[in-house]
Amino acid sequence: MTTTDTSSAGTTTDVAKSGRNALFASLIGLVGVVVLLQGLWAGIFLEHDGKREQADIWIRIHANGAEVAIVLAIAATVVAFVKRRARKDLWVGGIVLIVLLVLEGWIGGLIRNSGKATLTAVHVPLAMALMGLVAWLSARAAKRT
Repeated sequence: MTTTDTSSAGTTTDVAKSGRNALFASLIGLVGVVVLLQGLWAGIFLEHDGKREQADIWIRIHANGAEVAIVLAIAATVVAFVKRRARKDLWVGGIVLIVLLVLEGWIGGLIRNSGKATLTAVHVPLAMALMGLVAWLSARAAKRT
């Protein structure tokens, strides 16, 4: 009599049916960490308001953080689309996240490079909305469907 071990196959099927994906959740979690750090770095360079040369390194770190967040969001969205296409909430949410991160980075560039400091009134609230979107995506990634 031959027996077949189906325990690993059953586990894979259960995970696939649950609609959860650890890679997507991890990537979105990393986006959340970077977005949170963006606020910290902004606070550090805003301490030197009016003294750009003293704040320049933190402004560059903040800009690089935006690029990292965009790359991680793209990776998370690709994973959601490829691995969990049925979870439209994840990959559409990821697309919205990418668009908003790019918009946020563009506004930040205008503030830094073109001296449009008045756009800070849009940049900061948009950052808060991004934090909320990342938290929502994290919660949705953990939800079984």
